[in-house]
Amino acid sequence: MAKLFFSYSHKDEQLRDQLEVQLAMLKRQGVIETWHDRRITAGEDLDHAISMHVEEDDVILLLVSPDFLASDYCYDVEMTRVMERAKAGEAVVIPVILRPCDWHHAPFGKLRASPTDGKPVTMWANQDEPMLEVARDVRAAVERLDAGRGTASARRAPAPPTTSMVAASKSAGRGPRSSNLAVAKVFTDHDRDGFLTEAFDYMAAYFENSLEEMRARNPGLQGTFRRVDANRFFATGYRDGRAVARATVFMGGMMGRGISYVIGETTESNGYNENLRVDADDHGLFLKSMGMASMGGRSEAKLTFEGAAELYWSMFVAPLQRG
Repeated sequence: MAKLFFSYSHKDEQLRDQLEVQLAMLKRQGVIETWHDRRITAGEDLDHAISMHVEEDDVILLLVSPDFLASDYCYDVEMTRVMERAKAGEAVVIPVILRPCDWHHAPFGKLRASPTDGKPVTMWANQDEPMLEVARDVRAAVERLDAGRGTASARRAPAPPTTSMVAASKSAGRGPRSSNLAVAKVFTDHDRDGFLTEAFDYMAAYFENSLEEMRARNPGLQGTFRRVDANRFFATGYRDGRAVARATVFMGGMMGRGISYVIGETTESNGYNENLRVDADDHGLFLKSMGMASMGGRSEAKLTFEGAAELYWSMFVAPLQRG
């Protein structure tokens, strides 16, 4: 069984939890055993526990984000040492790009990152897709380790630990314990309302910035953005001065809760072409599309702020892209 270590910023803990769920099949099959610093028990030496995994584990996932790069401990201590081990062929290091950041210039910038092409996890409309790619990359990494060490059969059927091994584990302060320690989180109406407001503000900024960039990149295309009030904005796209795309995005529309998209400009709130509502799983809040715009039924994708904004932007920009 390969040992896998998460090197991450605590500000990305929710994304780490989501990734660990996606790795569940690898754990069930005995392919990997995962560890991160939240497994450290009371009384343990934190630096010693982390250092032991940095020095010994087979696969290290660098969960890369602006906060990871800004963390002196993640960058200068954990990442520096695991890169030395990777260079020596002692471990496989996989950068997992969680959020947009300037990671290409880091010491691990030349490594093949996950998901595909290093596209940040939060920029995917459905976060399950990039997390699955990471899981596949981990499986492939362990298979390479097995092939290189000639221990594939031993890893598929690990022998039970001997009494001396168990005793040694206890003496090191790491008694046997389950890795299945996650507890479902409970989200209040206050949490959901705050999440929705943040999502709407993010979407407004996303549209405004995207319209500005569209104008800069495409001669003949213009766009205007107008924030009507705290809960509504208009966006218009022009081709050679002719309005080709108009949209209204507003808070409400789903029993008063949600973010709605309407083709055209309107100050009414009694109709919409698409609606996003806040939902939750055991790990966090997310947005879910009602699936009306695609006419494909209710969508099950768990949308981040960026995924939701890109969904509505794609609906808006489609007429301009058709020419």
